[in-house]
Amino acid sequence: MSGPNTDYDPVEVTPLKAEEVDAARDAALAAIAAAQDLEELKQVRIDHVGDRSALALANREIGALPPAARKEAGQRIGQARAAVNKALAERQAVLEAEHEARILVEEAVDVTLPTDRCPTGGRHPLTTGAELIADIFVAMGWEVAEGPVIEAEWLNFDALNLGPDHPARTMQDTFWTEPAENHLVLRTHTSPVQARTMLTRGVTEDAPIYVVCPGRVFRTDEYDATHSPMFHQVEGLAIDEGITMAHLKGTLDHFASQMFGEGITTRFRPSYFPFTEPSAEVDLVCFVCRGIDSEDCRTCRGEGWIEWGGCGIVNPRVLRACGVDADRFSGFAFGMGIDRTLMFRHGLEDLRTLFEGDVRFTTAFGSEI
Repeated sequence: MSGPNTDYDPVEVTPLKAEEVDAARDAALAAIAAAQDLEELKQVRIDHVGDRSALALANREIGALPPAARKEAGQRIGQARAAVNKALAERQAVLEAEHEARILVEEAVDVTLPTDRCPTGGRHPLTTGAELIADIFVAMGWEVAEGPVIEAEWLNFDALNLGPDHPARTMQDTFWTEPAENHLVLRTHTSPVQARTMLTRGVTEDAPIYVVCPGRVFRTDEYDATHSPMFHQVEGLAIDEGITMAHLKGTLDHFASQMFGEGITTRFRPSYFPFTEPSAEVDLVCFVCRGIDSEDCRTCRGEGWIEWGGCGIVNPRVLRACGVDADRFSGFAFGMGIDRTLMFRHGLEDLRTLFEGDVRFTTAFGSEI
């Protein structure tokens, strides 16, 4: 029986020949260098490193060699495979970096671009209008005062010299809450806020009252182009020593010019309100024709003036009811509709557009007035 062939020449095994190993290594390195993306590199890995690749098949032949020949063949194949694996890792890192950089560019999202999938909301013009009015008076050194919309009958009527038989107390004018013995109403004006301010703060020489009171009010009016059972008012109250109608006129002239532009002034027409004496209706110069050649003006209808609100010197009975020394202090008060003011300011013809929640109307004003 013959023994193993110790003279076997490994060079004669074709896959293990040096030139064959070098050729397989060089082909793998060339393919790796030529791969343009990760998918191509994946295929290169299968072709040149996988189980059916030339170097893998050559590696299998080592086991069939005599022990003396295995070392040299193993070193040759190992060096070739190490070179290929190193090149693969380096190329993998390069292509992954390029892929990530490309993704950042191709899939970038500009978060500053406008989109109609989730429209940006806007603050309602009544909200921003009320804040604008408040800002005008705050700039004059006044304060903003607020109160509840469900008000005590005494504060809404009695404290303001509206007696028990006044028509404003009827069911046709006022929303009353149940049960009736609670004597609670949805406030018909923001004047109760003025009464609350005088009652809680009092008036002294060093602490006069200058407050503006914006808010919702309720009356049983029909809902049409010029009326609503819920609307918004702004009222002002000044209580100090030596207050006169001149102070009231100057305050309203400044308010009108800030809302409607320079040169817009007011005028007073005698009127009657239970909580002021004397009382006056406030008109403002037509902001369209400015009172000049007003015959053809559709806004003021040839009058040159537009009715705006009411005002007057606070009735001493109101001062006494709210704990103010009417012999020492006097004051003025005024009130007008915020809704009506905005209709003037923006040329609106129908009051209902302010309340119907149509986003096409509110977005036209943007986020500020």
